[in-house]
Amino acid sequence: MKVKPKKGFRIGAIFIFLVVFTILSIGMGSVHLSPMETIKTIFGSGQEMSETIVWDLRIPRVLIAILVGINLAISGALLQAVMRNPLADPGLTGVSSGAAVTVLFILLIFPSFGKWIPIAAVIGGLIAVTLVYALAWKKNGISPIRIILSGIAVNAVFGGITGLLSILYSDRLPSALQWLNGSLSAKGLGDVSLLFPYSLIGWVAALFCIRPANILNLGENVAVNLGENTNRIRIVLSLIAVYLAAISVSIVGLLGFVGLIVPHMSRFLVGSNYRRLLPMSMVLGALVLLVADTIGRSLFSPLDIPAGIVMAMVGGPYFLYLMRAGDI
Repeated sequence: MKVKPKKGFRIGAIFIFLVVFTILSIGMGSVHLSPMETIKTIFGSGQEMSETIVWDLRIPRVLIAILVGINLAISGALLQAVMRNPLADPGLTGVSSGAAVTVLFILLIFPSFGKWIPIAAVIGGLIAVTLVYALAWKKNGISPIRIILSGIAVNAVFGGITGLLSILYSDRLPSALQWLNGSLSAKGLGDVSLLFPYSLIGWVAALFCIRPANILNLGENVAVNLGENTNRIRIVLSLIAVYLAAISVSIVGLLGFVGLIVPHMSRFLVGSNYRRLLPMSMVLGALVLLVADTIGRSLFSPLDIPAGIVMAMVGGPYFLYLMRAGDI
């Protein structure tokens, strides 16, 4: 009885830290603003130049980092429930690369169709996950290990198509290079207003699926004995995970490790019950990506290192640490 308030307190503590770091992040960059100056500028009492920096450059980028961090963390947590495999994330299962192919197709070949990129990304992600399930399907149903192996194969194919498009249209590649590296630079409030409604739909759907995710966590036999259709639950959770990952890829490109690492960190802090795991993953996902992006644009300022590169440099060693610690 004493455990629940403690775990709830951890979610609240991470949320407060996220709010504090958001203010610090807005003030950090090639032009530094103190926390007090940042707060005054946000509420309209700052200097004109500060308002331009904060509202035109920093706040849109910070909000995109928070939205995408939440989306990828939820997507990873749901995929790990679906596949009952701690290695599952949007990148490994081919979802991100499937979405990336359709987005890159529009960016390089049909740039005038840019407003359809989020929908194209979702279609690409759905094609990828459909292929994964089709390859993994056998008479006795779908096993988690077959899903993972099929995901690796599909991911490799879509990665190859991305490489082929990059070579065939190399003259147009510079415009898409930042996107391919998972960069959050040059994002405006228009990107935020585009991503937020799509994200909100996915968050609500995910929160309604906490119980099915917990049922899958109990194991196949227990879930079947409870009268649950595990294949239907897997498909619904997969669709939500694909949707959230794909709309994120459409805005910021390929960002690895967020969906893999954040659910592990959340599980360590609050346990495996999705009633707490999902909210913790949302808060922690936002914080992790915001920290990565802030490091990328501050550490070597005025150079801007894409958040995808920072996540790969930090996420890779952390992933190895988890493996050696026996958590994976």
